[in-house]
Amino acid sequence: MTCPAASEHQPVYLGGPRFQTDPAELYREMRRDHGAVAPVVLDGDVPAWLVLGYRELHQVTSDPVLFSRDSDLWNQWDRIPADWPLLPMIGRKQPSILYTVGERHRERAAVIGDALESVDPFELKGHAERFADELIDELCGKGACDIVGEYAMLLPLRVLARIYGFSDAQGPGLVTAMNDMINGREGALDGQRHLAESMFALLAAKLAEPGPDVASRMVANQAGFSVEEVAQDLMVMMAAGHQPTADWIGNSLRLMLTDDRFAASLAGGRHSVGEAMNEVLWEDTPTQNVAGRWTSRDTNLGGQRIGRGDLVLLGLAAANGDPHVRTDAGALTGGNNAFFSFGHGEHRCPFPAQEVAEVIARTGIEVLLDRLPDVDLAVPASDLARRPSPWLRGLTELPVTYTPTPALGAIR
Repeated sequence: MTCPAASEHQPVYLGGPRFQTDPAELYREMRRDHGAVAPVVLDGDVPAWLVLGYRELHQVTSDPVLFSRDSDLWNQWDRIPADWPLLPMIGRKQPSILYTVGERHRERAAVIGDALESVDPFELKGHAERFADELIDELCGKGACDIVGEYAMLLPLRVLARIYGFSDAQGPGLVTAMNDMINGREGALDGQRHLAESMFALLAAKLAEPGPDVASRMVANQAGFSVEEVAQDLMVMMAAGHQPTADWIGNSLRLMLTDDRFAASLAGGRHSVGEAMNEVLWEDTPTQNVAGRWTSRDTNLGGQRIGRGDLVLLGLAAANGDPHVRTDAGALTGGNNAFFSFGHGEHRCPFPAQEVAEVIARTGIEVLLDRLPDVDLAVPASDLARRPSPWLRGLTELPVTYTPTPALGAIR
């Protein structure tokens, strides 16, 4: 790899505390020091490039040949140990859709899209409402709770488990496994193993007894994909569908509870829920950075010389705040959906998956505000902390208070 340390400014460690405390300011400094593409180092002093510019990110995601998803191209594999904590995020020879390229990728994307498109939107919303009510029934009498740990981190998985084919009892273990895997620290590899074992067990059950669920539709698809490939794709879908959606709920509620512009929604106005969710995707997107792309030949990008086989990371949050396209950073984004929060190009989040996430997140927020209309932040906004992850941006907790109310009872 072209040595980033050769530049005037030293590369930034992708995992330091500033990715939690003030990533926007950190991205501004990186853009000032390096331009639209900045040198970074990962755990173990592994070098990479982080794309900060909106136009440069569009260029990378629009050229899947030059900036490939084939991780075998990486020129650093000889220095990556078997227990490297980022292997679940940056894997080698993984048979999932994430690392498939060309026509094979398009075929797999079609299988996933067909399976998700067949999810009835009214049933999806009904599942989200029912599970939201069940979770709030467990909280509403207490008068105080942690919205992240006791609600947002549980709701997406319950809904996804239902439409994918998992049992409700498997939810807590899947939450722990995925959080460990995504955070990329202690327990990351154990989390990946637990998720894989759960997926293979699910597919074995659905092959024996299919049902009206996403997993059954995928294994029944006659596109020539193996059970292992389907399992890998389900793992990707579950991880990508659960954690970012949970953070979308948490980050949106944080905005609504700390910003006076959204106070009306807490008194019953629902238009502000959608506005808050959209603004979060611009300003506080759950998916902050994505690994990654690998260059198939030497090239120039954003003024940097990128060597063949270099790892290029997608700085979605930084690109969303690029001053070249956000000339008035303080302006409301309204209904503008030109953010990179769901990616771009062939490997972007499939549109049906995006719609599923939006239904779950919006329903979760609206049900909570309906059930707990006087919910209020229990600590100063400055005390709220983020999880230690440079990849996904979410709160460790969101403590709130509210007037205790009786439970509605199970809604069947």
